[in-house]
Amino acid sequence: MSPQRSNRRSLVEGTLRCLERLPPEQVTARAIAAESGANLASIAYHFGSKDNLVTEAVIEGLDRWLVEIDRALASVPAETPAERFTRAAEVIERTRRQHDGLARHFLGALARAQHDARVAELLAEGFRHTRPNLAAVLDLGDDQAGHDAAGLVHSMLTGLLFQQLLDSGLDIEGDRLEQAKVRLRRVLPE
Repeated sequence: MSPQRSNRRSLVEGTLRCLERLPPEQVTARAIAAESGANLASIAYHFGSKDNLVTEAVIEGLDRWLVEIDRALASVPAETPAERFTRAAEVIERTRRQHDGLARHFLGALARAQHDARVAELLAEGFRHTRPNLAAVLDLGDDQAGHDAAGLVHSMLTGLLFQQLLDSGLDIEGDRLEQAKVRLRRVLPE
């Protein structure tokens, strides 16, 4: 592995560690450089800006979280997509607190994307590759309808995640999640 690639990887890994333990306003270029053991100038060299680096790290972190969910689901016998969805929601709720920093920075990246074309493209590419991955995790199918269904599930889960960041009383889990799904089935006919 070339030193440049290794330095790029160490910056992403250092950023992920910063995202986990620091509030957004303290995730500075200097903090990332110190955490990763990289030179401060290497952030601009490899990513163009700290915001681009943070966005790439957020996408990497979200991908890892999806793998974590997939592993948790793999330990359970084969189920229907509806049961897999419920299990996935349970895993997300169980692991959410350890990923709060990641979620907060994801929300910040979404806000920056409105004014930064590079951040917008990084996030859009992240969504493009997450949909088929989530469709596979939830056994929704590997076609356009399955990917679209994964997009809807993803927007619902991230929307709930953002609401929970604002107020933990907005959690919808367990029996409440099941009741909400039943209600939605009544309103959204087959």
